[in-house]
Amino acid sequence: MDRKIFRKKSINELLEITEDKNGLKRVLGTPALLLMGIGAIIGAGIFILTGIASAFYAGPAIIISFLIAGVACLFTALCYAEFASMIPIAGSAYTYSYVTLGELLAWIIGWDLILEYLVIVATVAVGWSGYIVNIFTSLGLILPAQLINPPGVEGGLINIPAVLIIVSITWLLIRGVKQSSQVNTVIVIIKLSVILLFISIGVNYINPANYHPFLPYGWSGVFKGAAIIFFAYIGFDAITTAAEEVKDPKKTFPIAILGSLLISSILYIAVSGVLDGVLPYYMFKETAAPVAFALNQLGIHWADIVISIGALCGITSVLLVSFFGQSRVFFAMSRDGLLPEFFSRLHKDFRTPTNGIIIVGIFASILAAFLPITELAELVNIGTLAAFIIVSAAIIILRKQKPELKRPFKTPLVPVIPILAIVFCFFLVTQLPSITHIRFILWLIIGLFIYYFYGRKNSLLSGNK
Repeated sequence: MDRKIFRKKSINELLEITEDKNGLKRVLGTPALLLMGIGAIIGAGIFILTGIASAFYAGPAIIISFLIAGVACLFTALCYAEFASMIPIAGSAYTYSYVTLGELLAWIIGWDLILEYLVIVATVAVGWSGYIVNIFTSLGLILPAQLINPPGVEGGLINIPAVLIIVSITWLLIRGVKQSSQVNTVIVIIKLSVILLFISIGVNYINPANYHPFLPYGWSGVFKGAAIIFFAYIGFDAITTAAEEVKDPKKTFPIAILGSLLISSILYIAVSGVLDGVLPYYMFKETAAPVAFALNQLGIHWADIVISIGALCGITSVLLVSFFGQSRVFFAMSRDGLLPEFFSRLHKDFRTPTNGIIIVGIFASILAAFLPITELAELVNIGTLAAFIIVSAAIIILRKQKPELKRPFKTPLVPVIPILAIVFCFFLVTQLPSITHIRFILWLIIGLFIYYFYGRKNSLLSGNK
């Protein structure tokens, strides 16, 4: 067996790279990163998934499902917080794996993250298109079906709104992370305001009788609901790709990761609790927009377009942060020599990896324009869970390998917390459809071919560069 595939990068080597011309600008503070985390977690899930999970899985006990999913996600978040504060380098789980598990596993997780973020960007762009079309329709402007749907869907030829939002985000990210975070801040404030507006209105219409029966599907439904809505929480990992652009990562990351997860959990639980108090859980089987639906049922029709705007903002912020994460993983892998140097070239003025951003924008636009992403989106789930498992395992391994390393933030109760994260994530992987496992394996096989014939030979650690 080629021992080169187990070669590792030292933390000192990684930190040295960030200090030269190949390093990114450190411009993000704690508030900006916290809002990026909230922007990545709270998106379409709170406007869509709350009703679906309640109606089909858990009923009013959906608040327990959200609590279970949030606690489970907390286990992984604690592991991410330790790594991000200790290794403030672009690349997230890819970089952490390179330090602890070796080059091959780092490549696998990096290749996995490329797929994860690419599919998220394409899928969320399609969702964004659907919401903007609904807003236009509510204003009396009917767009041609051929230009708002992919081929094979209601006579569509191309999804132009999805392409336009990807092009807009591409331009914004090229301009720089500071500008991107400023836009994200505005978007997050708008969507949080809309969510709080719904809670403040809905709480006055709660009927306690709607909470009975509290467990219509039993405890098995509660756990199935937790498995479904777990994916509403993923997104906090995307902000760790910004580690190289944060001013004080040792303090900022634990606050941003754990803070965004806590705030998002509270809002998810509050919204789902109000929804099921306002209307019987089974009524949400009729809609994919439960928040707007509930207000309409109460006769508050003016709020429909307001909620749609809030949902649009939620989706936009998820799109922005996910696209950002994808470009930074590309950048990190390219700088290490595992992908062509083309992807890590920085713009002379903006100091952003322009080429990588443009390539991601092109491929995501093609997917969003011509494909219905429903089945492909399942790859996001398995890719994220694989990353969570590897990061959690890496915490245990690095504690054994390098106990002397300075850890500004330490994951508590190691190895208990990482093991709980691994067990829960692996269980969720087993719940995904078999076709998702097959597609994921095929993607990894393609990646291994690229690594063997290019990455292995061109890695900076090979000495050939």
